[in-house]
Amino acid sequence: MKRLPTMKQLEYLTALAEARHFGRAAERCHVTQSTLSAGIRDLESVLGTAVAERSNRHVLITRVGVEIAERAKALLRDAEAVMEVASAGRAPMTGEMHLGVIPTIGPFLLPRVLPGLRERFPELTIYLREDQTTRVLARLEDGELDAVLIALPCETGDFAVEEFLEDEFLFACDRTHALAGADEVPPEALAGERLLLLEDGHCLRGHALDVCQMGDRRARAQFEASSLHTLVQMVAAGIGVTLIPRLAADAEITRGTGISLSRLGTPAFRQVGLAWRQTSLNAGEFRLLARTLRELAGTA
Repeated sequence: MKRLPTMKQLEYLTALAEARHFGRAAERCHVTQSTLSAGIRDLESVLGTAVAERSNRHVLITRVGVEIAERAKALLRDAEAVMEVASAGRAPMTGEMHLGVIPTIGPFLLPRVLPGLRERFPELTIYLREDQTTRVLARLEDGELDAVLIALPCETGDFAVEEFLEDEFLFACDRTHALAGADEVPPEALAGERLLLLEDGHCLRGHALDVCQMGDRRARAQFEASSLHTLVQMVAAGIGVTLIPRLAADAEITRGTGISLSRLGTPAFRQVGLAWRQTSLNAGEFRLLARTLRELAGTA
């Protein structure tokens, strides 16, 4: 009987075709680099042709490798659909769920809601994947994730989305700033301030610019941080000011920094929501999850 590629080998190929790097592809597949490399070699043996050209600097996917990777991606989506059919027949909120979450939500919301989720759904095992918005949505589309926690507004395409939490923006400055200790800060007062932002790729960057009605992102490119925690330290050092979601403030992200937090004179918010594929057979389960998150986040 003719040998056929395994689903695992096809998964390795699609990851390598997207990452163009053995280390990053292995991390995405949750295996060691040597395991992934051996899997690609086994796949090439089965196919009788090379799918990648290797060098010390980069990986080049061959023309036939690109075509096979595209077909493999479709096969993997079909395999995910098979698993969805199976999971739709089981009791709701049992088994496994692969949940994506963005960095400006995960560390602050999850500690509030995970204990309650475990208590309410003891037969459900949640696997978490943290990444920026565009990447978790791409993994959702590819079937690697079942649902994702994101901040809105953002472009969600054809995904189904249910909002469950309103998250207010707070003005943050160091203790020596002229606006420190103010009950409210009018948005127009931010116009002349050095606004510190997260780097491109974080949706919170765009939300902050929208709140401050600042469209010139390039002018402030030198004042960027890779995470909210880094942003807080930059503000504490007096480098500039920023906007911090209340979700992070309630998680005491500014504790011990001396940072002053104030409400905006015209309150501004982002929405936290759960997104999933509209074609998912488990849509009812995700709506139940969103309702439960609304209850847990509101009472935590």
